[in-house]
Amino acid sequence: MSLFHWLVSTIAILAAAYLIPGVEVTVLGAFVLAIVLGLINLFLKPIISLLTLPLNIVTLGLFSLVVNAGLVLLASLIVPGFAVHGFLNALIFSIVISLINGLFNAVPKS
Repeated sequence: MSLFHWLVSTIAILAAAYLIPGVEVTVLGAFVLAIVLGLINLFLKPIISLLTLPLNIVTLGLFSLVVNAGLVLLASLIVPGFAVHGFLNALIFSIVISLINGLFNAVPKS
């Protein structure tokens, strides 16, 4: 993960925590969370996505949102300074982070 992507992820985490009332994060927690979510998405998400592939096919990919929310809840257990209160908040948090990261990554790099 590049330094730019890490900073963008940290900003996305801080913005999402500000927008969603059930999510609490400190600034240091946001930096650590960006790394932990990156590692979780690198190592665990492909395995979980492969195991849940039949369910994902049946739900036309919507079960991926549930997997993402579960991984956010897992990260909240690992990272001090980050707390998510409830599954719905984790679901909304993962969607907002994805949207913000997508907007930042859509900007052309020169």
